[in-house]
Amino acid sequence: MSGQIDYEINKELGECYLFMGEVDKAEEYYLKATGSDGEHPDPYLGLATIAVHRGEMDKAMTLYKKAYQIKSEDKSLTGMGMLSMEAGNIVEGFSYLSEALEHNPENLVALFNLVQAAYALNRLEEVVPRLHNCLALNPQQNDIRFSLAGCLVALSRKAEGMQQLERILEADSGHVAAQELYAMLKS
Repeated sequence: MSGQIDYEINKELGECYLFMGEVDKAEEYYLKATGSDGEHPDPYLGLATIAVHRGEMDKAMTLYKKAYQIKSEDKSLTGMGMLSMEAGNIVEGFSYLSEALEHNPENLVALFNLVQAAYALNRLEEVVPRLHNCLALNPQQNDIRFSLAGCLVALSRKAEGMQQLERILEADSGHVAAQELYAMLKS
């Protein structure tokens, strides 16, 4: 039992120090957490964040992969996807981000980065169902709905895009970006 308690304390201290911007202290506690009570992905995710902060992208990728090996979840896949895209491997990034959304359709970081990758790869049609899935879980997310509208318009599905913009404006008449795109599409 004390191993689990040590793990929790070290992980929490790592998170606190990272939040405060004290990356050396955060790293110290995350490393202690990796040696406590079996293997958990969270300390490796924290260490990956520190590596990104330091510009050590290869090390960060290794740490995200280690976290993923311990537990297959969206956070590590999102990190791997973003690092792949940053390195210019957009196809690989698209794959990681898509898999992240299989685990958690509401992972907004993965979703918005996937939309960006889809534009670059001309694969918007593959992203539309992901945006719909997220909206099915939480229809109030106007930023997601706006991204969906933009994708639909880019896919020459103007009427569907305008319907999404109308839904945004019904819920939030002051949504400037939706107003501007809607006005442009109407003219």
